[in-house]
Amino acid sequence: MKREAFFVLAVLIIAGCSSGINTPPEPIKDIPEPVNEIVPEEPIQDTIETQEEIRPAEEINAEEKSEPKWVYGGPAIGGNYADSDFVYLGNGKYRMYYAIEPEVPGNKLEVYSSTSSDGINWEKEEGTRRTFTVFPDVIKLPDGTWRMYFQNTGVIKSAKSSDGLKWADEAGTRIGTKNDLGLNFENVAGPTTIYGGNRYIMAYSGAMPGKYKDAPNSRMAVLLWATSTDGLNFEPQGMALDTRNDRFYGFADTPDLIRWDDGTIKMFFWGYFGVYKSEFTGSGFTEPEMVYEAKDDDPMHRFPSSPPGDPTLGKVGDKWLMYYGQHTKGIFYAALEGTAQ
Repeated sequence: MKREAFFVLAVLIIAGCSSGINTPPEPIKDIPEPVNEIVPEEPIQDTIETQEEIRPAEEINAEEKSEPKWVYGGPAIGGNYADSDFVYLGNGKYRMYYAIEPEVPGNKLEVYSSTSSDGINWEKEEGTRRTFTVFPDVIKLPDGTWRMYFQNTGVIKSAKSSDGLKWADEAGTRIGTKNDLGLNFENVAGPTTIYGGNRYIMAYSGAMPGKYKDAPNSRMAVLLWATSTDGLNFEPQGMALDTRNDRFYGFADTPDLIRWDDGTIKMFFWGYFGVYKSEFTGSGFTEPEMVYEAKDDDPMHRFPSSPPGDPTLGKVGDKWLMYYGQHTKGIFYAALEGTAQ
């Protein structure tokens, strides 16, 4: 029995040894070299927020502000007329007052009027509104009547009307040549008046002797302003624009006060080089800016021979129109084009 067990044990030992015999190794397979897989890159804009093009600040500001511009429209009223004034009559109808040019032989400084429904085509009304009247400025009063301020004999006077056609003089002088500025005015002229809520505001020009350097005129003119609670008794407030400098060469004339879309009061006026705009601050006026430049056929002229003069503004529908005189040619207009301020 032991002998059999020994035999079995021997067999197991031999079997275990046979399993330790070295057998030929399996052939080593070729291992391919690692390949870097090319993965398409995603577009940068898919992972990085797109940035806007960087542009100069002045370029951006120019686009955002895009100031509106006055663009020539054409003639409004032909003839030897100037000093126009625009008023709204209501019901889509407008009236223009204008004066004969003083150079016309035999004139009596007449004032005429025309009406329009579009601000461009004007039909003259019969008759003469006034005589010996210069620079008519007409406003509608709270009671529905009309008042005209004008220059006569070197001072500013007024007349009143119930229909805007027939006028009766009001007693007294609205503005005289006396002032607290120490200036010797030969006359005051070109009045423009607006009702500012609790007071009347008037701007006007004051002419005085003396030539500014090589300016065309032999006398100078500055702009002044005054206020009144009743529209009759005005208290001068001082200078609205001192023109005695190399920008205006001693001349500005015939201002026009107008309430703008934003509620501010603008003052337009003209000088040797074109039409300017300023804004009323409540105690004076801001530095003017040129808004409508005078053109001249001869570039050699230092001073344009016929600048746009005596501007008056009005809004027809949603369009601002500016009327101005051209010496001996009549009254023309320009329209404000672009985004309104």
